[in-house]
Amino acid sequence: MERGPAIFAGIVFALFGAGLLVWTAVRVRQRQPVAHGVNPVASATFAGLVSVIALILGTWCFTRL
Repeated sequence: MERGPAIFAGIVFALFGAGLLVWTAVRVRQRQPVAHGVNPVASATFAGLVSVIALILGTWCFTRL
């Protein structure tokens, strides 16, 4: 009964984390700002941290199956 929501949440977290990580890496590699009006190092660090946390949450959801 709880497998469906766990799979859905795991997929959402994994896709969001992976997408944000790739987007952040591309922006940093092209030397473009990750967030406008914010320190580039701080915004890239924060976006990277959020993406890793989302990937960890997605993994945790999949281990609950």
